[in-house]
Amino acid sequence: MRDMLIDAINNRRVLSFNYDGFHRVVEPHTVGKSTAGKDVLSCFQTEGGHVNPDHEWDLCEFSKIKQLNLTGNTFVGERPGYRRGDKRMVQIYAEL
Repeated sequence: MRDMLIDAINNRRVLSFNYDGFHRVVEPHTVGKSTAGKDVLSCFQTEGGHVNPDHEWDLCEFSKIKQLNLTGNTFVGERPGYRRGDKRMVQIYAEL
């Protein structure tokens, strides 16, 4: 999974997956290890359900991502609010 997410960031590929019972379509921005020691994806959600309405930025644990797929679409670049060097991560594997 990590390699697929890194490739998606490097090639700006849109992803879809199920997370917390919701189908989501996202633009991946950062992949790394959280301060809690979990592999995580920081992404901007463009479609799908949310646990918290009007919450586009998500930090998703790899272990909870189900049915991960490439959509076949790409995205242009960074979304508003993106910051390189995500402080929620102690190690960054890839970032825009």
